Amino acid sequence: MTNFRTQAKAAEAAMRDVFPPTPLQKNELLSHRFGADIYLKREDLSPVRSYKIRGALNAMRKQAGKDLFVCASAGNHAQGMAYMCRQMGKRGVIFMPVTTPQQKIQKTRMFGGENIEIHLVGDYFDVTLAAAQQWCAEEGGYFLSPFDDADVIEGQASIAVEIEDQLGRAPDHIVLPVGGGGMSSGVATYFGDEVHALFVEPKGGACLRAALEAGHPVALPRVDTFVDGAAVGRIGALPFDLLQDVPLPDVLSIEEDRICTTILEMLNVEGIVLEPAGALAVEALGDLRTWIKGKTVVCITSGGNFDFERLPEVKERAQRYSGVKKYFLLRLPQRPGALKEFLNILGPEDDIARFEYMKKSARNFGSVLIGIETKKPENFAPLFEQLDAAGFTYTDITSDETLAQFVI
Repeated sequence: MTNFRTQAKAAEAAMRDVFPPTPLQKNELLSHRFGADIYLKREDLSPVRSYKIRGALNAMRKQAGKDLFVCASAGNHAQGMAYMCRQMGKRGVIFMPVTTPQQKIQKTRMFGGENIEIHLVGDYFDVTLAAAQQWCAEEGGYFLSPFDDADVIEGQASIAVEIEDQLGRAPDHIVLPVGGGGMSSGVATYFGDEVHALFVEPKGGACLRAALEAGHPVALPRVDTFVDGAAVGRIGALPFDLLQDVPLPDVLSIEEDRICTTILEMLNVEGIVLEPAGALAVEALGDLRTWIKGKTVVCITSGGNFDFERLPEVKERAQRYSGVKKYFLLRLPQRPGALKEFLNILGPEDDIARFEYMKKSARNFGSVLIGIETKKPENFAPLFEQLDAAGFTYTDITSDETLAQFVI
């Protein structure tokens, strides 16, 4: 432990040649809401808008004799390595899936400049990773893992060094988003038993919980990629070695739609742009209310690489989760006045967000897809009561994920 802390402090000192410490900001909104001193460690304000630059910097400085670095990534890790290749004058080769959005490819190129080249290989990340590792072995480069690398973990632990310096002491609790486990294991190891570490994963990528339950890293059968910065199917072996004694109650799984509510609140109220993984730790505070009251809590906002083309989807998912928007299929009689009868049932705070005839299922009836937005979730109960009383046949499909993929 002592040696790890010493190495993390050395890594943090090396960061200062590249970028200043990211801010540690007390958030008054959250502090008032939860009756605690809530601080945000703003990794979304690093040069590449995520903490990934830290691991890349530390690993690359420790491999000073290497001139070729290779990685597989569709996001923040690629950008962190690209930035450091340009800073250190190294050659970087980055493998990305063919399906990677152009915005991410362009940002990676911007950070790396002439020092990097990008290979687009495979529709899925597993194919991309295999191609990157094979190419790296053939060319004799250094494969830079996003989390399963001791030097990367040590570099991510520099976050903890900064928190300790900025706060003047260790916090009572620290809330850590988990993907592959590099950052969370590094920060938790640095603080040790001095700080109560809490770990947060997206429900569709809960690889730490799965590993703790099995006693070893396991591959998840399916991963929901919405929280792309933390949607990892198998926690790293080295991070798990450091986290294997974490109590299960200290690991939280947060639904993807629920995370969207925090993304919107941070953007609309605080003016903070967070990617889904960056909002994980903040959203988890609601589950920790009784633990953190009166305490000093630090949440790691791990990244802010948010593509605003995703904003409509984020808003949609947040509304559905909070219960103010629902979709249902209505069997509407094909007679004069039927539509007007339905519209008269709507309350003063109800609004039609979607109205689409799907097909005529019979000569006298038509199937209609309807989306309703309202001000308060409780407005739906009287709406459905009146629909039932009027004899309308309808099916609520809001929570039917399979059907929603096709029609919503």
